[in-house]
Amino acid sequence: MFMNFFQRLANRTNDIRIKNKLIVSFILVVFVPILIVGVFLTSSFRQNVLDQATQQVGSNVERVKSQIAGIVRMPLEISDNLLSDDRLMDVVNTHYPTTYSVVAAYREYRDFRDSVKLYNEIHNVRFYYTNPTMLDNWEFLRATPEKMREPWFKQATEEDGIRWLYVEDETKGNQKFLSLVRKVNFPLYRTSGVLVITIDPDVLGSMMRQEAFDTMIIEDNGYIVAAKDSALVGRNINDITFDSPLAGKPEGTYEFNYAGKPSRVVIEKLVPASSRNGLSIVSVFAVDSIVGGANRISMLGLVIMLISFAVAWILIYLTSTLISKRMLVLHKDLNKVAMGDLNVISTVSGNDELGLLSRQFNNMVVSIRGLMDEVADSESQKAQLLLRQREIKLKMMASQINPHFLFNALESIRMKAHMNGQKEISVVVRMLGKMIRQNLEVGNRRIAIRDEIEVVRCYLEIQKFRYGSERLSFMLDVEESCAAVELPPLVIQPLVENAVVHGLDHVEQGGFVSVRVYREDDDVRIEIKDNGAGIDVGRMAGINRSLDDMEEEEQYRIGLRNVHQRLIMIYGDQYGLRIDSEPGEGTFIAFNIPTGGTRHA
Repeated sequence: MFMNFFQRLANRTNDIRIKNKLIVSFILVVFVPILIVGVFLTSSFRQNVLDQATQQVGSNVERVKSQIAGIVRMPLEISDNLLSDDRLMDVVNTHYPTTYSVVAAYREYRDFRDSVKLYNEIHNVRFYYTNPTMLDNWEFLRATPEKMREPWFKQATEEDGIRWLYVEDETKGNQKFLSLVRKVNFPLYRTSGVLVITIDPDVLGSMMRQEAFDTMIIEDNGYIVAAKDSALVGRNINDITFDSPLAGKPEGTYEFNYAGKPSRVVIEKLVPASSRNGLSIVSVFAVDSIVGGANRISMLGLVIMLISFAVAWILIYLTSTLISKRMLVLHKDLNKVAMGDLNVISTVSGNDELGLLSRQFNNMVVSIRGLMDEVADSESQKAQLLLRQREIKLKMMASQINPHFLFNALESIRMKAHMNGQKEISVVVRMLGKMIRQNLEVGNRRIAIRDEIEVVRCYLEIQKFRYGSERLSFMLDVEESCAAVELPPLVIQPLVENAVVHGLDHVEQGGFVSVRVYREDDDVRIEIKDNGAGIDVGRMAGINRSLDDMEEEEQYRIGLRNVHQRLIMIYGDQYGLRIDSEPGEGTFIAFNIPTGGTRHA
């Protein structure tokens, strides 16, 4: 019975004009569902926006908490290291007979300065001492009676442990900064001092400025140490226009009046490891600002929906009038496909021959488009494979730099320390450490020429330490305009290593290596020269042939070949190595790089 009813209804609709069919279909299929959905969405949108805003604030606070934990991690590690640093103990507790001996001790102890240079989070490191023979130098400061009476200093000396406080820094114009404060005991001498590591306010400020809502970091005494609104930094949270004090509030979400407006406040606590106190992260947003935006969006959505209905009605009416020309529409669609437009979809409907032809036409276009997409994907995958192979090849060549001289240098340092005491050891070890760190951090990134030259300087100082100043000396000449130009890492150092290891191998004294960097038209010119034994004509010809030979295995040529191949791959064929050498006259190596660091055609 029902089947017969639907069959009769279908037959009856076949007699209705297509224009009327489209209008009725629009009302039943589009207008009614959209009206129901629009009413429902408008009623629930306001609460949904509030919930999302609260969740976003909570997520933002958790992210800020994680970022702050990362920032304070390095000061914690530095303070832990200094707590058991024998060199710091010796500097602070040594009885210095003269001013010169104090200055010499400060010059040799560079840990505070190195920490400030190496870590962006560290703004300053200072130590308060009681040794009467020491001098103030902005890193070591005398604990005067006035300083000892200050509450934060007195608290630090009375109890061990780490505290995070907002204290003045006399080395920075008595400005206040968030600082790690810790008492350092020296049991061997029965003395102690106070270590203060200041967090860089720019790091905290940059983090706060990225937040969407008003966010603040507060220390235990209620002082705001960082905030999205920089004008609040240094103020006490209890002095701000909340209708109830926030200092000391536990973690959670609260509703307060902030600046006379109902607001939601989210509070999170952060207590770093081994710390006696911590920090509070507070984020605030006004409820009216969120709800007002939701109301405006709801009204805007209603207006857009009404306009869309009107436009759709007009379009349906026009379409119903033009549908009688279905054959012309299909003909136009066929012409578009013939012209190469495969995004065409025929809109001719019905179950007659024209309707069936329209659907077959759509299937054909989809099949052709799918085949073309498959071909395009195949070509893209092939190009990506070639690019990855090229990158792997470049990384393999960069990884062939021979590190054996590092171990030889370490052995020389150990032997010299054994025979002559500990003179020069700290300088050499520091340089060697910088080189090791630079090699470990080598990746796809580029570095400034000044950084590469610093690695070269460290290497030459180490070799000079090994062989003695009478056997090796060097000169590094870099124009200031070239210092910031970037190039691939480990390009100059392998060439200098070849000059020392192979060029000066049999030179007993007077060995000299020079590195010169200067501008040459639109390029930067790098030249490495030594006064070693040089290379005969036959071997020079072999070296020039091996520069383009990827199978070459001779160790002396591998370094030159790697540098040559990397320069060509990155900058082009005209940017490879140029080598000139005469027996007994030394060796001269030069190459250019474009100042823009881009590949030339």
